Amino acid sequence: MPTHLAFLRAINLGAKRKFPKDAIKAACEQAGFSAVETYINTGNVRVTSSLRSRAKVEAALEAAFRETAGFEVPTIAYTRTEFAEIGRDAEELTAERELARHYIYLLKEPVADPAVVEALSTDDHRAVVRGRACHLLLGPSYEAGGVDPLRAEKLLGVATNRNCNVVTTLAKKWC
Repeated sequence: MPTHLAFLRAINLGAKRKFPKDAIKAACEQAGFSAVETYINTGNVRVTSSLRSRAKVEAALEAAFRETAGFEVPTIAYTRTEFAEIGRDAEELTAERELARHYIYLLKEPVADPAVVEALSTDDHRAVVRGRACHLLLGPSYEAGGVDPLRAEKLLGVATNRNCNVVTTLAKKWC
């Protein structure tokens, strides 16, 4: 059966959107997914299912999460092959130059025009779009606490971000 990695958007951000990893795991299992595993409490989950279509996996998870959490939880799913590539890209891009931070936006759909997003790059910060991921490579003038000094998010559609360490760890662990 296919394995998918799913990333939940906008959970555990304040008092009204709490959705702990144990509840995420239970919702997945109750919806018929198996071999469910979570990683830290930021909405990272691996599931196995007879569903093969990414859209069907996302829809089934979103319905289960809405029922359990009581609010909409946009979910972005990847196959293990797709996510392994994002992990390799992250390692390659991190090695190119010294970075203060490297965040990766995981995208529900590909960016319509990657060149528009990449054009936001400056001497200090760079946006690189590869498939359904946008890497923010932030240089030494990175402003503490700001994930997106380029303001790329508004061009990406439904997305959630993770730092490079989480992405590369999950690529090695689950792919």
